[in-house]
Amino acid sequence: LVGGAGVVGVVIERASRGPVVRGVVTAGVTWAVLGGTSLGREGLLMARALEHGDVEAARGRLSHLCARDPKGLDAAALSRAVVESVAENTSDASVAPLVWGAVAGIPGLLMYRAVNTLDAMVGYRSPRYERFGWASARLDDVANWVPARVTGGLVALCSGRDAWRVLVRDGKKHPSPNAGRCEAAFAGALGVRLGGVNAYGGRVEQRPEMGDGRAPEVKDIRRAVGLSAAVTFAAAALIWSVR
Repeated sequence: LVGGAGVVGVVIERASRGPVVRGVVTAGVTWAVLGGTSLGREGLLMARALEHGDVEAARGRLSHLCARDPKGLDAAALSRAVVESVAENTSDASVAPLVWGAVAGIPGLLMYRAVNTLDAMVGYRSPRYERFGWASARLDDVANWVPARVTGGLVALCSGRDAWRVLVRDGKKHPSPNAGRCEAAFAGALGVRLGGVNAYGGRVEQRPEMGDGRAPEVKDIRRAVGLSAAVTFAAAALIWSVR
């Protein structure tokens, strides 16, 4: 599947003759694979629901951001789930596509999106997708190794030394080799404490805590969305300057 996406990318790139056409096509493909706007929109929808006290609506919307079981989650737990998801997906939805686009052009953009979509669809451990899902999850880990660390560094660049301190200290605690870097940096930047007990379809995990601050509150969702947007623009500017 990933190789097929790469072949399509090569065909598109070779068919785009001339710098103007190539630029327009590259811009169109980049727009198609970036998910930062959708990520921010979903975060703000969750924020509005919780700000109005509509916990049931927020529980129903959580699946648009992550696979965590929303049953029984209160406003505080939902806020933590959203902040963590925005942090992790800042790399997956925004920074990583830009990095792979800079490295490999249109094929890189399409192949990364195929990898990340496979991980989102079948990358969780389950009896049905144990083998196929394992391969998808590991490939996603490889594809996001550099972008996740770029994301953590850009969070620190956009927000200050606390983000860097928590990133260096707590980023490796997370069971994911990549998500922890993003979540730790966001925890330091926002002055909150992330991690704790998470439930996924009847399976409960105890995640290590990252950060020194208070537990996330509803107001922190908008702050996380704003930081995610700043990091996305910083990544685009950095890659543009390098290219």
